[in-house]
Amino acid sequence: MAFTLELTSEFAQPYIKNYVISIIRSFGINALVHQKKGKIICAFESKHEKLQACLGAIGDMLPASCFMSKSDFYDIEGEPESLPDFEPEYPFSLGLCPSCQKEMFDPSSKRYYYPFTQCSHCGGQYAFFDHYPFERVNTAMSYIKPCPTCEKESVSFGRREKQVLNSCHECGIPVKLIHKGNERYANDAGSFRTMFEVAAKALRDGKSLLMKTTMGYRLFKRSERLERGETLMLVNAMKITDYCSLINDEFNALLSIERPILHVALKDEALRTTFGGTVNVKYPDEGFSILLGKELTLQEIDYIVYRDLEEACEADFVMDFDLNIHSQKDMHLFINKEIRFITSGERVAFPSRLPYGTDTLSIANGLVGIKDANGMLFDHMERFTSASTLKVNQLESETPAVESANFHTMAEDEASFMSVIAEHHKFGIKTVGAYFQGDPSFLYYDGKKVIRVVPPHPFNPVGLIDKMAALREGSDRLIDNIKTKFPEIYELLLKIECSDADLFTATAMILGLEEQSYEGVMKEALKFLGKGGLQIDTKVEDNRFNHVAFLSSIISYQMAGVDSVYLSYSIFESFGDYFSELITEIKGKTKATEVALCGSYFGGQSLFSRIQRNFKTTPVLMNVNYPIGKENCVVGGVFI
Repeated sequence: MAFTLELTSEFAQPYIKNYVISIIRSFGINALVHQKKGKIICAFESKHEKLQACLGAIGDMLPASCFMSKSDFYDIEGEPESLPDFEPEYPFSLGLCPSCQKEMFDPSSKRYYYPFTQCSHCGGQYAFFDHYPFERVNTAMSYIKPCPTCEKESVSFGRREKQVLNSCHECGIPVKLIHKGNERYANDAGSFRTMFEVAAKALRDGKSLLMKTTMGYRLFKRSERLERGETLMLVNAMKITDYCSLINDEFNALLSIERPILHVALKDEALRTTFGGTVNVKYPDEGFSILLGKELTLQEIDYIVYRDLEEACEADFVMDFDLNIHSQKDMHLFINKEIRFITSGERVAFPSRLPYGTDTLSIANGLVGIKDANGMLFDHMERFTSASTLKVNQLESETPAVESANFHTMAEDEASFMSVIAEHHKFGIKTVGAYFQGDPSFLYYDGKKVIRVVPPHPFNPVGLIDKMAALREGSDRLIDNIKTKFPEIYELLLKIECSDADLFTATAMILGLEEQSYEGVMKEALKFLGKGGLQIDTKVEDNRFNHVAFLSSIISYQMAGVDSVYLSYSIFESFGDYFSELITEIKGKTKATEVALCGSYFGGQSLFSRIQRNFKTTPVLMNVNYPIGKENCVVGGVFI
């Protein structure tokens, strides 16, 4: 009988599985390890003298994951006869595992305060990866020869077995700190610690710091407000719950190996006054940010504001190193009780693999899906040197990236919708659903192809006032009333007419929100603590959302004195009812058995909660392994 450990993990990426394998291999225990259908199953040689020690090591060393929920033990027939194996097929951008963090803060370690610390299953590996296959010769570290100790680690059983990017102080990457033209280099434990101490004190004193990290460029500063695109990094784990209102799953997610960005409510009154009621928060993920965070806590600083950048910018202090890096957009995670999904971003979700596919090259949002012997591999186009295919599908909004006699374009909503069907392997099964990332659209999969039942109807601000006046009988009087009694609203409408505003930008402007975007309206809605909203007019024409009726309804309520918080909440309740009612109607007419949702706007708490209540008896399919936002288009494009 084989002793079996079963870990529940809905995420298909193999880094947790491979971490378990590396621990098993270090103990020399024969085992079988499989990952399928939301589980990682490990069957051990039951009578091995080191089995208990191995299980203890797994319990102590296994990184916490956003997507791993529980474990179980049982016996099965048979005994494994060999060691499990793993192959570092592609690199990840992850946080550091507990063992690597411990190593980085151990004064006796050869990686003490070394910011490039990582193992085969954690860290910012993707930063240095140039192209497939994933070997050291194909990385930015190809010219750096590992020291004897690092080389031995990469061929010995353990966490760094087959580590493509193994390094330490002895064979590592020098880092420089630049201030007013003066450069200070760090290449050993003492100089690295001094460098991070100086950087933390500079931030304490109100200076800005540009730091090149293994996750890309980050601009750090202490700030009295959060600008759009900025994130609050909580560096003191002991104080997180003092500052934020979090459920246990959110707290655990922040400290997980995935290190996602979460949108949470602030609890601390001083922070609420400074940054608002809700913010994007993150805990330090890779070596540079973790070491900076450590030094900031020693300066009694519990949080810092940062912005991800695609390239370097000016700052008071600059921390840099002489290797090119490749960055990815960070992962934004949605958590609602037992439900969690990625709303947007590339990190953790890509590179990735589907074990099935077609001979179609899919191109979307800078990503590509390429067929090989093991299925479909998805990554940035630049990571591949060549590909052969029978067919090419690319988003219709993009400039063609390749020349092919069998080149086709695809719509973003259709590709995104198809990605849900593909991930859940619902091929041949009738499915209805909606895409919401911009203008809403409704789709139907008849078992063979995706059909737009209700295409997106783009918002056009030109002539908005005249459209509102002609909406229905008496609407002209509404406009006259706005012009005479609410001139500030009328001026806003004139401003919207002359802009390229989308629907939510226009909505935020009318509501008087500082952040004029979908995110701004969403954040305002989260401030509402009551129950039940107003019915915002979503009058439809041929089942299409009517932008003019929608905005007119908001303005009417505003003129009646309804505040922006209640209106914002009501907007998402009304959207939730609109989607639920129309999907249900289409489902009935088509006899579909499945419902699917895609598009990052469904990641708003107020909207999702409303839809969840409306569909409480109907399971809703959404992406799990891929973002629900447009990044999933590359997956769906394989099957269109």
